[in-house]
Amino acid sequence: MQELTIPLNPKAGIPLYEQIYRYIKEDIQKGRIGAKEKLPSSRALSAHLEVSRSTVDLAYGQLLAEGYLESAPCRGYYACSMEELYRLVPDTEMQEPKDTGKTFAYDYDFTPNGIDLDSFPYGIWRKISRNILIDDKKELFRLGDPKGERELRETIRSYLHQARGVNCSPEQVVLGAGNDYLLLLLSAVLGTGHRIAMETPTYKHAYRIFEQLGFLLSTVPADAQGMQVDQLQKTGADIAYVMPSHQYPLGIVMPIKRRLELLAWAEERKGRYLIEDDYDSEFRYKGKPIPSLQGSDSGGRVIYMGTFSKSIAPAIRISYLVLPRELLRLCEEKLCLFSSTVSRIDQMILNTFIKEGHFERHLNRMRTIYKRKHDLLLAGLKPLSGFCRVAGEQAGVHLLLEFRDGRTEEEVIDRAREAGVRVYPLSEYRTGGERRGEGRCTAVILGYATLSEEEIAEAAKRLVSVWS
Repeated sequence: MQELTIPLNPKAGIPLYEQIYRYIKEDIQKGRIGAKEKLPSSRALSAHLEVSRSTVDLAYGQLLAEGYLESAPCRGYYACSMEELYRLVPDTEMQEPKDTGKTFAYDYDFTPNGIDLDSFPYGIWRKISRNILIDDKKELFRLGDPKGERELRETIRSYLHQARGVNCSPEQVVLGAGNDYLLLLLSAVLGTGHRIAMETPTYKHAYRIFEQLGFLLSTVPADAQGMQVDQLQKTGADIAYVMPSHQYPLGIVMPIKRRLELLAWAEERKGRYLIEDDYDSEFRYKGKPIPSLQGSDSGGRVIYMGTFSKSIAPAIRISYLVLPRELLRLCEEKLCLFSSTVSRIDQMILNTFIKEGHFERHLNRMRTIYKRKHDLLLAGLKPLSGFCRVAGEQAGVHLLLEFRDGRTEEEVIDRAREAGVRVYPLSEYRTGGERRGEGRCTAVILGYATLSEEEIAEAAKRLVSVWS
């Protein structure tokens, strides 16, 4: 067992739990802590380091979430195996499930789409808009750079590096009006003569777009760690579309070992890429955000995609790609055929919003609001714990509720509808020819962003009443 004498510095400006997390993470990456080696209990380590036990618990929790540690009940914490994997180099917009054709009146709708618009900083946005337009800036009414305004691309680069561990230059950042446009642009850059592998269940809207663009598609079942790489190998795909920080709709956080396996798969053959859709990574309620897959990519295999639709508002319509350097020349050749799809004025408003610190404050506020709603929904559903399991908690703005008592999806949906509550079946997100209700156990999706705390409490009470 490792003693773990960690040199903590309370004056370093870095939380103590993060210092512990970084130290253990680096030791595992560099092999100083071997695979399957046992670590001290949180109680023992907190006593040894003379810090609170909650500080150690937070560090261990982050390492567990990222897959560096695994826990065994009644035995403790063990380092995960990293050997023979890809080498680490230090440095949605959501589519509502298909309508059934019937119209019902619902009192409460747990839609996984949308945000809490009551908390949007209208006053600040209005003030910035007014200041941007107060001078006669004629250049803002001319066509801009097809990639997007250089100043905003630099601001996004800086934000992504600090918040998500993404390594790139402003030249690698391409802006567009939503992920739909960026996928269209990506098809022009890559060509459609590729096979794309997607998890099932998955973000169905992206699946349909790839289908319409003419890509060949394969589906790979997701296990508890995300896309199964051994199954990916069998598809013949040369592009894999994944959501490693918070898979939609299952809510899986892909551990480091699986991420490295995916990177190793991409490195095996020239022309393979991973599309990393990082649609709502800002909202994590325990520990800090999970680092991006792109930040661990030393071979230029990851195409990173993000959006401000969840973090600010869907109507902002500003998303971004971070392209590997080897795709830049192709992208610039194709972009001469495109004009920027985002207003230069909107780009400058967003740039100011981020640079003046409003975005960070807004995110902090929204994390607090969504965590209250998240905790309230979990507490309201607790009476169902005897036959239901909650998955995908502690991140994002939706939960997955799995029924383990044999009831059908139709029964669950119908009973909720009778109570005036709309919930969303997991089967609507399955691909690859699976029929409704096949695959995993019965599960429904509960999005809570658009509901007030009072509405969540009442809706949960009704669900408990009809499902118990």
